[in-house]
Amino acid sequence: MQSPLLEKILKKVEKPARYVGGEWNSIQKNWDEVAVKMAFAFPDVYEVGMSHLGLQIMYHVINSREDALMERVFAPWIDMEEQLRQNQVSLFSLESHRPLRDFDFIGFTLQYEMSFTNILNMIDLSQIPIRSKDRGGQDPFVIAGGPCAYNPEPLADFIDLFVIGEGEDVTGELLDLYLDWRNKKETRQDFLMRAAQIEGIYVPSLYRVNYREDGSILAIDPVEEGVFKRVTKRLLSDFDQAPFPTSPIVPYLGVVHDRMMLEVFRGCTRGCRFCQAGIIYRPVREKSPETLLKQAEELVQNTGHDEISLTSLSTADYSQVRTVISELLNRYASKGINISLPSLRVDAFSIEMAKEVQKVRKSGLTFAPEAGTQRLRDVINKGVTEEDLINAVSGAFEAGWSSVKLYFMIGLPTETDEDLDGIARLAHKVVEIGTEKKVPRNRLKVTVSASSFVPKAHSAFQWEPQDRLEELKRKQDYLKSKLRGRQIVFNWHEPEVSFMEAVFSRGDRRLGAALEEAWRLGCRFDGWSECFKYDKWLEAFSRTGLDPKWYAYRRFKYSDVLPWEHINPGVTKKYLEREHKQAMAGHLTCDCRKEKCPGCGLCPSLDVKIELHGGEDNAPL
Repeated sequence: MQSPLLEKILKKVEKPARYVGGEWNSIQKNWDEVAVKMAFAFPDVYEVGMSHLGLQIMYHVINSREDALMERVFAPWIDMEEQLRQNQVSLFSLESHRPLRDFDFIGFTLQYEMSFTNILNMIDLSQIPIRSKDRGGQDPFVIAGGPCAYNPEPLADFIDLFVIGEGEDVTGELLDLYLDWRNKKETRQDFLMRAAQIEGIYVPSLYRVNYREDGSILAIDPVEEGVFKRVTKRLLSDFDQAPFPTSPIVPYLGVVHDRMMLEVFRGCTRGCRFCQAGIIYRPVREKSPETLLKQAEELVQNTGHDEISLTSLSTADYSQVRTVISELLNRYASKGINISLPSLRVDAFSIEMAKEVQKVRKSGLTFAPEAGTQRLRDVINKGVTEEDLINAVSGAFEAGWSSVKLYFMIGLPTETDEDLDGIARLAHKVVEIGTEKKVPRNRLKVTVSASSFVPKAHSAFQWEPQDRLEELKRKQDYLKSKLRGRQIVFNWHEPEVSFMEAVFSRGDRRLGAALEEAWRLGCRFDGWSECFKYDKWLEAFSRTGLDPKWYAYRRFKYSDVLPWEHINPGVTKKYLEREHKQAMAGHLTCDCRKEKCPGCGLCPSLDVKIELHGGEDNAPL
């Protein structure tokens, strides 16, 4: 893109720094000297995308190859889209300001269902046909990966191929295949056919979905020989030696997570039954303390951040967490560098650990009991007790904290009003404890957040329907009436957004029509409350003859073919069915890091194993 035109456009938009690039540690290669070019496309604004560790990892992995480059592009905000369309300018990358249609691949990350319309918008702004069947030999391949790729079907019409699982290895194989394919001058269809034979690659156009008369799925089958019947996720083994960006891009703008991110482990085997991440990222694979300390040293040298965030699904479960925190503080506290643990379980929390972490700066504490009663916590296999929460908040107040945040979910399977009463009772109990611990009343604050349950593919609750909209609203109103008090703040999610999340999280490829129609009606940034247009979504479904309630409120049978049946996360459907039955019986299932293997099937089927570097004696479980 020419600079004068860019300057003209940027003068008319909010936060122009979102679109210029050139940040510290960003990489700009000589375009003509690199054989294969990929754009990493994040379907939300710069501030959200630059907080995503996966972007930094893939940027590092691809740009480490001499024959490849990766540049970045983020969803343009409404004002920028208007300028691009008015001036007939194609969406462009931050590094070289080249149109996205000049790249060989555009790779989207799928973090959230409500970003799907932004994906269509970004493809269209790139002046590329939004449907994969309409693309030709000169168009880039549009690919996608991330957690939402585990049910890729609502996007099946728009994405050429999906990467299922961890992308570090498989993306390299894909680029090698591309170079070979291009040298042989084969057709676009030839490339897709050959890509579909790489483990972890799903090409939706090579599969046919057959439906029954009642609209349910009869079968999902490949249409070509040599294509996997089920696509199995890719997984990194020897995670300790996995490539990791210790010179990450440092944004000019304040972003959502403006800090160094140190990934301590992947996976979680706690087994919460609503949790998709706990299934798709299995097994647990830790980095050694030596690796983490070396990476932290390089991060400190190569960025100006004043906080190291130890990231994972549940960082306090890391087997050497105390050792690593203590050593990081020894090295960096005197430099004013803070350590943070973004996710804490009440049963893995210790006040000593929190005191250590907060030596430099004290920030808020957040706990996630998820449910208000022990009965429901057992149903969801949360594995924590009220006593755990009481001990955690008592210790926190004694140590000088004056506010805590509590996360709950409403609409969980088997939930009754007694469980909602339990949320209110726990919140008031925490206020009482704060008062007993002499926290000044003008500083004492308990923030209760209640999100709505969204059934997710590949979780034990994948067969469950979502609560109807009117029931979610009633439950929110019920809680509002119970959570009154000067020390309590109650936050909740817009139920209509949760409804649309449920539709797309458990939907099939027929939803592509409604998605495209909603985008054409102007839906963008649907995860942003000021942009979400529920009436437009309902109109889109009406125009396409689809009923969103059928998708969100339908209870699947165990014998049903699920829309994501052909995607294999390694954990067996039989295990998930057993877990669902355990939930309905209120029985707990143990964590395989602590007790016997519960038989999820992943380790034998993918030939992997848990990688721990602390030994069981050091694990805080």
